[in-house]
Amino acid sequence: MEIRMSSPRVLATDTTSHSRQRAQAQVHREETEPLNPGWLRTFMEVYRTGSFGGAARKLHISQPAVTHQIRLLEERVGTRLFVRQATGSKPTPAADSLAHDAEGPVDALNFVLQRYSSSGGPPGRIRIGAPGDLISDRILPVLADLLLDSVQLRTTPALSDALLSQLTAGELDIVVARTRPRVTGISALPLYDEEWSLVAHPDVARTIPEKHLARKAPQILGGRHLIACAESLPLIDHYWWSVFHTEVPAAPDVVVPDQRAVLAAVKASVGIAVLPTYLCADDVAQGALVPLVRPEVPPITTTYLATREGDVTRSQMSAAHSRLLEHGRRWT
Repeated sequence: MEIRMSSPRVLATDTTSHSRQRAQAQVHREETEPLNPGWLRTFMEVYRTGSFGGAARKLHISQPAVTHQIRLLEERVGTRLFVRQATGSKPTPAADSLAHDAEGPVDALNFVLQRYSSSGGPPGRIRIGAPGDLISDRILPVLADLLLDSVQLRTTPALSDALLSQLTAGELDIVVARTRPRVTGISALPLYDEEWSLVAHPDVARTIPEKHLARKAPQILGGRHLIACAESLPLIDHYWWSVFHTEVPAAPDVVVPDQRAVLAAVKASVGIAVLPTYLCADDVAQGALVPLVRPEVPPITTTYLATREGDVTRSQMSAAHSRLLEHGRRWT
């Protein structure tokens, strides 16, 4: 009986072909299968805590499991997300971008999981600090549903620097700040861009020579009473540099730590002020206030949503954080 053997060359070719087919099938599965949300939860914990070990402790899993999930996620997105260092894990620009997109959905998922797996208990308490006008006009309407869902809310109206100090000290859970937080241990995400207007009461505006205003605005306006929220004038100074390309010529004449009080003082003809455009838009439309200048590109500042790093874990706090992010990016 004759026995015929396949040639080694043919077997090698067949093996190579099968390997290629398996690789193509794997790529196809990776492209068609949905992204594992558990990887994103792990990613957000590494991003917030700044270390694989910290994320493992938060998630109650082993550090090798965290490493494995991050490696799978990196393979899926096609880029490196963290650089391991002696002091922790530094996020790459790709990680910053992914965190910006994933934080809200991941926190919302955590909220659902915790809400339906909990056994009840006392209502959660959320401590939020923000400028007073943002609390009344922006934050409370957004969080109304949570307040009906057995959540206790405590608000602290104050200027951003004071609020960030309280956040660092553990006295607040969430802060909406009109200045960029540069505090160790504080995580901040851009919430929305806020436009600013320089306004006055019509009676005050009539005393300002409009024909010379465009050319000599800093000198002319420097002689008017200036109303501000703080002695340091961070927002007014930003407006002056953006529009007039110079610093504010003098200290404010009136300081009240609430933009709504500034608005009231301007409407009472006390002086001029730089206000959030949203806050004075109705009065401008009705003629109760007058914009003193109309720059082609209005000055804009970014408002931030700040928390302590790795602290968005409680279900109610996570829900509030996600709700503010969701709605804040639609504010103007």
